[in-house]
Amino acid sequence: MTDTSWLPNLTQYPGPKYLALSRALRDAVRDGFLPAGSQLPTVRDLAWRLEITPGTVSRAYQLATQEGLLAATVGRGTFVAATTPQLGPTQPLFVDRSMVTQGVVDLRSPSLPHLGQGAVMKAALMNVASRMEDDYVEYPTQGAETDLRLAVVEWVSDRKMGIVDEEDVALTHGGQAAINLVLNCCLRGDRPVVLAEDLAYPGFRHAARLSRAETVGVELDQHGLRPDALEAACRKHKAQVLCVTTEAQNPTAARMPESRRSEIALIARAYDLQVIEDDCYSVSESAYPMIRAHVPERTWYVGSLSKSVSAALRFGYLICPRGMGMTGRLTAQHVSFALPRPISELTLELFQTRVAHDLRHRTQVEFAERLDVMIRALDGQDITWQPGLPFVWLRLPYGWRASTFARMAQAAGVLVRSADEYALIHGHAPNAVRLAVAGGVPRDRFEAAMHQLRDLLLSPPAELVV
Repeated sequence: MTDTSWLPNLTQYPGPKYLALSRALRDAVRDGFLPAGSQLPTVRDLAWRLEITPGTVSRAYQLATQEGLLAATVGRGTFVAATTPQLGPTQPLFVDRSMVTQGVVDLRSPSLPHLGQGAVMKAALMNVASRMEDDYVEYPTQGAETDLRLAVVEWVSDRKMGIVDEEDVALTHGGQAAINLVLNCCLRGDRPVVLAEDLAYPGFRHAARLSRAETVGVELDQHGLRPDALEAACRKHKAQVLCVTTEAQNPTAARMPESRRSEIALIARAYDLQVIEDDCYSVSESAYPMIRAHVPERTWYVGSLSKSVSAALRFGYLICPRGMGMTGRLTAQHVSFALPRPISELTLELFQTRVAHDLRHRTQVEFAERLDVMIRALDGQDITWQPGLPFVWLRLPYGWRASTFARMAQAAGVLVRSADEYALIHGHAPNAVRLAVAGGVPRDRFEAAMHQLRDLLLSPPAELVV
């Protein structure tokens, strides 16, 4: 039940009203006036009672949520989650598949097909081991990674990004580490603002939170990020960084037209925005120029091998803005010196022997075949998809709510992701789910899971349940 008796006196807290309200929340939770599980008033209701703006309440709720005191659930409300602030992240970033019950098909995140990666990596490691010398007692260095950076330049040569050379490349422990690195490079001030699509990869907002930044959502349409909404957000918030996906918007599977990329590039230049262009999910060739091709002086292109070769490698790369490669590498050096030599030399071996290229191609073939299974099973449904992309965006038909569908799919042995999981705090989540390609599941079991979802879609519950 919503606690309607709590009405803090903000005058006893100095500073801006949103900070006063967040401190009042913290004190009420700590003192037991708002016990764990209490539902807070809606933003508009509390704003009316306190005679402040809804934006002020929303910002205070967001701060308390980031501390772990509150939990916001789209469609249900905001609740007290803990009695003391929590340090560090308050929720996991990725799904732990080891916790999935045997026999359940997990379509929450794409999984690579088993193509003998273990055997080829074992052979590559043996080649690397045969070249090991006594200098393996020294710290790894950025200077020793030149050949690997050159290999990355060749790896991304199918992308139109303008001029790219090895001096533009910084190497990271996966794509998420690359996003964190960019925010470390670019954010300034006590409470910087990061813009992201209002349905977005959760890693963006987790990285922003670790950098003590506020994440503001920008509206999407069927073509991706809306330029008019972006410009309005820039005027209102004086943001420093924009996180955007152009080739494969996650979760909606939209692909941004070339004209829109150009518009966003012009806005980024006009408002001095640094742009993180996330391309980790896209595995197919593209004829469209990336945003980096339009504004190479302010775009940080993020990629990894996790969706095409192996997620176990934790190998990512950052194509920095022209002239900023050294800045990116120095920031990486301050975080971890350089990649561990066994990882960097193994990855270089995979590139130079073309094993990585072969695995990428075979992965794309397998994804395409399984994607075809999904499309046929979802025939007649409102879906968005792209060739080569390992997920489908499903807008649910009349009679379904995303939370109910996800729960009933789980009861049938299939795990899916509701749109709620991609929405920003207090953001709007459409009535949709994302279905990922499970490459590691036997083909017959994967097909059976898709048929289960198809049958479920055709039999909505008699009553809608949140």
